Amino acid sequence: MPTGANSKKKYTYIWVSFIILIFGIIFIPRIVNQLKSGSVIKKDRMSVGSLKNSVGFIVNNGQKRKVPAFSFLNQDSLLISDKDYLGKVYVVEFFFTTCPTICPIMTKNLVELQNTFNDYEDFGVASFTINPRYDAPTVLKKYAQRYGITDMDWHLMTGDRDEIYRLAQEGFYIVANEVEDAPGGFEHSGMFALVDKQGYIRSRDDENGNPLIYYRGTITEKQAVSAEGEPQQITMLKEDIKKLLLEE
Repeated sequence: MPTGANSKKKYTYIWVSFIILIFGIIFIPRIVNQLKSGSVIKKDRMSVGSLKNSVGFIVNNGQKRKVPAFSFLNQDSLLISDKDYLGKVYVVEFFFTTCPTICPIMTKNLVELQNTFNDYEDFGVASFTINPRYDAPTVLKKYAQRYGITDMDWHLMTGDRDEIYRLAQEGFYIVANEVEDAPGGFEHSGMFALVDKQGYIRSRDDENGNPLIYYRGTITEKQAVSAEGEPQQITMLKEDIKKLLLEE
């Protein structure tokens, strides 16, 4: 016959076993379902990604790099300046309408962004032509119609060539030159710059912890990887645009 102490231990074990049984009945099926659906893994990835892929500032000499002042005519012959973009998250590119190589792909990628963020009034695109002698507002208008550019905050801009080149090279550190032997007669970068609502150039860090600075605009999401093995960055750009749109 069990003593009082042994009897007490026995009932304690029974009680603990009962609690474990109830926990298993109620919670284990939920955990299994979450694992099957991937919701636990997805949540963990999102929390890690939000820290790892935060959209930082580009800093030079201790100063956050900001888009310099500009003022050019758009496809509707309206004067557009950097002030028109304040309060908006926008993507910047340098292109020209007769480009025989990368510009059509870049434009298609930007149209993809336009359609993705169609419901956001605080999203826009700034496209600067590097061949303003040919790309008059009427030419830019036809280009916009051909590619399905409909966003009221997507301005295709033209103006003084030297001012545009200065904006590209000194404002964004993006290549833009007239080169006789280059395809179409111009050499330029296929990169996109991302700008926040206050006019600061932003980007996430790369795998080494350094600012990405620009986003590759010459590879589509569908293509995924270039012939040289470079991965597309449009998905990444979409993610970072969303983060900046949520900022006050």
